[in-house]
Amino acid sequence: SWMAPPSGVRGAEPFDTEDHACFVPKKCVFRFTGHEKGVHRIRLFPRTGHLLLSAGLDGACKVWSVEKRACMRTYVGHSAAVRDVQFNNDGTRFVSASFDRYLRMWDVESGKVLGTYTNRRVPYVVKFYPHDDNTFVVGCSDNKIVAYDSKSGEITQEYDHHLAPVNTITFVEDDGTKMVTSSDDKKVLVWEWDIGVPIKYISDPTMHSLPVVTMHPSEKFFLCQSLDNRIVVYQAGDRYGLQRKKKFEGHNVAGYACDISISPDGRFVCSGDSGGKLCFWDFKRTRMLQKYHAHDKGPSIGTVWHPVEPSMVFTCGWDGIIKMWQ
Repeated sequence: SWMAPPSGVRGAEPFDTEDHACFVPKKCVFRFTGHEKGVHRIRLFPRTGHLLLSAGLDGACKVWSVEKRACMRTYVGHSAAVRDVQFNNDGTRFVSASFDRYLRMWDVESGKVLGTYTNRRVPYVVKFYPHDDNTFVVGCSDNKIVAYDSKSGEITQEYDHHLAPVNTITFVEDDGTKMVTSSDDKKVLVWEWDIGVPIKYISDPTMHSLPVVTMHPSEKFFLCQSLDNRIVVYQAGDRYGLQRKKKFEGHNVAGYACDISISPDGRFVCSGDSGGKLCFWDFKRTRMLQKYHAHDKGPSIGTVWHPVEPSMVFTCGWDGIIKMWQ
């Protein structure tokens, strides 16, 4: 099968900060081209990272081989731009969420559509439930978060407390039994899995909207892209307190949901910005280490850090190019 990882590639467990030391990449070593329009999100294959999944504004998803540096398969089925994609926990399937209001479950290897789901709302974010590959949750434009059973296609639970479209869903605490969600209403809510009432509100008059939330590999913090041009850090669990001393500044997000990625050892934070730049910070000292020009014609919207290679980072932008940095 073309999906099998190359021989000798070992997988790194997510959230294992002791596995290997990471470094900040030095330059762009390759450009993946093939999307007709911009690329909105990129994801790496879980644990080994030997395949790269990209969601295009042309409505197509593509899977690329990192080793062969080539497009392995294109998944066409959406009639509008794809907003988010997510691999399942073992990487055999992925789900895509598009502005045509449909979610599609794809088989990575064969390219078949295994299921189509819709609640006639625009899905903004999709995540697989960490304990069950047949369940995924979707944040929608009608302010709800809905959980689907992928086998039956039925909605199994609705989480309805946000006052504006939902932007992010992050699983926290002992392997993901709680969900942290953020929305355009500038609130962050914490939910117990399968219980439709939030157990915690994080809301503060000085808070800005947080369109991107990323878990730190230590699982002690989550980092949020705040639209006042900084990245803010909250405790993941316990009191969910804002870590006021930890904030990363110097980039410009200005209304874009630029992805944050964190090196697997937890030492470096990486984010795109609205001017097409790529920024790196030291997590402990919160100072900026590097700033590269990554993309033209808009923001560097997506970044991912490779789970095994110590200094490999991928970025994508609305110029339709995916860049590999090392």
